[in-house]
Amino acid sequence: MNNQRVVIIGAGFAGISAARTFAGTSVDVLLLDRHNYHTFLPLLHQVATCELEPEHIVCPIRKLLKAQPNVQFATNEVKRVDFVSQVIETNNCLIPYDYLILACGSTSQFFGIPGVYEHCFPLKNLENSVNLRNQIIYCFELAQEEADFSRRQELLTFTIVGGGATGVELAGELAELIYGTLVNDYPAIDFRRVRVVLLQAGDKLLPEMPLHLSVYAKRQLQKMGVEVKVASRVTKVMENAVYWEDSHFKNSQTIPCQTVIWTAGVCGNPVAKKWGLVTDNNGKVTVLPTLQVPEYPQVYIVGDLAAPQHEQFPMLAPVAIQQGTTATNNILRQIKGKNPQPMRYQHQGSMVIIGRHAAVANLFGKVNLTGFVAWLLWLFVHLACLPSTRNRFHVLLNWVWSYFSCDRSVRLILPLHPTNQSKPAPQGTTEDGKRVEIN
Repeated sequence: MNNQRVVIIGAGFAGISAARTFAGTSVDVLLLDRHNYHTFLPLLHQVATCELEPEHIVCPIRKLLKAQPNVQFATNEVKRVDFVSQVIETNNCLIPYDYLILACGSTSQFFGIPGVYEHCFPLKNLENSVNLRNQIIYCFELAQEEADFSRRQELLTFTIVGGGATGVELAGELAELIYGTLVNDYPAIDFRRVRVVLLQAGDKLLPEMPLHLSVYAKRQLQKMGVEVKVASRVTKVMENAVYWEDSHFKNSQTIPCQTVIWTAGVCGNPVAKKWGLVTDNNGKVTVLPTLQVPEYPQVYIVGDLAAPQHEQFPMLAPVAIQQGTTATNNILRQIKGKNPQPMRYQHQGSMVIIGRHAAVANLFGKVNLTGFVAWLLWLFVHLACLPSTRNRFHVLLNWVWSYFSCDRSVRLILPLHPTNQSKPAPQGTTEDGKRVEIN
């Protein structure tokens, strides 16, 4: 009797977790991704702000799976999935499957706001982070030689849209880069004119966290020189300005700037809808509590793409990891003729770093930490969760160097003249301007 074949599409946290859980089983597993590396997404903002090099947060997928002879990997771009015939069409072959796990992740969501897709810098993948780093340093290089005052001010203003975890962490890291490192690189620039602005549509930062943690985060960012504006909804973005409206007083304002960074929203990868699955308003596929697609019980959805019935999980790595494990265990149960079990999510908490000796942590929904202790905990957890020993060594080395020298050494522009950086070679786009990529 031939072994059952399971195909996993996407090598993010959920896909890697699912593949690893098949270790030691008699199931033949094929993992597909358009990249040959796995990216540790929680540290993208540190690549964008010159703290880490790109290769420090990625690991070859084959290295992660080398101890599992029953798991194979192929670098392929998936074109289409025929759920009835159970066949996957890639860019160079057809792949049949007995069971399928879709771990295609999420994409930036722009809410139909004019100009956001064309002029904003997202931060969803490694290419985005390098492009953003290019843009930040390039703006200072241009401002150093710019004689026109208004043009120089545009170059020296950086607006971050979205006050969730990514926006807060990026704002803090960017402030440390600018006022701690770049201030020594560009003597012709008056750094009192440099602005880092954080716009949040809601009434508080970090909406998923308790209020006092949000207040702490706001206060710390303001101490670091970040202008924090809550209840501020972006209405339009142009090449050299962002327009926003106060949610309470309805008065419109403009921030002249060359760099607008979008961290305000994500949605399920549009490929699911393209392949014929029914999605909700947020682009997610509604699945059973067992993570199965109701119409196709041999198909599982995990990670940011999954919307389990009667549940609402945050788009976090721990959720994706637990869902990957659940999907694998349920497939093994099905193969044995047993019924799949619903996912039981164990919430471990969330943490956000703000700056040196400053962070917030909410552990298990009960314990709240701020300051130095939360900062140390954030460093330890993220270091421990990196995919390989090599990653941990290089990241720790960079962190130690940066801490004691107060210098961020990865201040590089690659390529030399970055252009059209808001569109870093996406797999494709939908009509509403959402990027399409399998990660």
